[in-house]
Amino acid sequence: MGKVNVGLVQMSCSANKEENLQKAIGKVKEAAAKGAQIVCLQELFTSLYFCDVEDYDNFKLAEPIPGPSSEVLSKTAKELGVVIIASLFEKRTEGIYHNTTVVLDADGTYLGKYRKMHIPDDPAYYEKFYFTPGDLGYKVFKTKFATFGVLICWDQWYPEAARITSLMGAEILFYPTAIGWATSQNEETNTEQYNAWQTIQRSHAIANGLHVVSVNRVGFEQNGAMKFWGGSFVSNPFGTLVYKASHEDEETTVVEIDTKKTDTYRTHWPFLRDRRIDSYQPITKRFIDE
Repeated sequence: MGKVNVGLVQMSCSANKEENLQKAIGKVKEAAAKGAQIVCLQELFTSLYFCDVEDYDNFKLAEPIPGPSSEVLSKTAKELGVVIIASLFEKRTEGIYHNTTVVLDADGTYLGKYRKMHIPDDPAYYEKFYFTPGDLGYKVFKTKFATFGVLICWDQWYPEAARITSLMGAEILFYPTAIGWATSQNEETNTEQYNAWQTIQRSHAIANGLHVVSVNRVGFEQNGAMKFWGGSFVSNPFGTLVYKASHEDEETTVVEIDTKKTDTYRTHWPFLRDRRIDSYQPITKRFIDE
């Protein structure tokens, strides 16, 4: 279609799953009222970010997909005529869980899901305890308003994931995210971390000649030890920020994206044309010793 209105929902969460779901639905309605055609919610928006601890009780937060939350959101998508990108904690079967994003088309149709491929394990981000790595591969979704790819949080740091999803025909890359600062850190460290996070994603926009949309949460969690840094943004195909959210406030924003600009950028900066695909076999190795 070319021009499409993308809604970004940056919000804080509570310990009440149903409360978070209804809050997110309200934000989707707010975005739709502002003209959004595609609305992206942040990573694991139905709960607090529970991966700060290794606690077996947290597996109770998971649900099947399709399941209760995706069904409610499907009805919302159909009611509003918008596409919804929703990150959920998936229970695939007993003992197998994924960090998964579903895509619901503007008529409420369930188009499928993407399971997070890269799973981190850092202090306060113990995701390997909860999530089995994705096994669906990289995905693109052909919706009423645009064809796009979805990657999730830690996937942001991997050029390979962005490149493959782009080569599959994505017009936009969406990154639902949950990342923050330890409140014990100094401002210099905070700034450096946020800039690195934003820069790597803007580089994906440049290298692949498409728009990148990153949606993060805000608020203090983990008994005040973690401040999720918000800063949700939209980058054009040359890395220019066309929108950036605050680091503190909840924001529901709609940004117009013109996917037809991809052709112009890729023609004038023909990175895809000049790829030496015959020389890339070493990228499949963990490390090249010689």
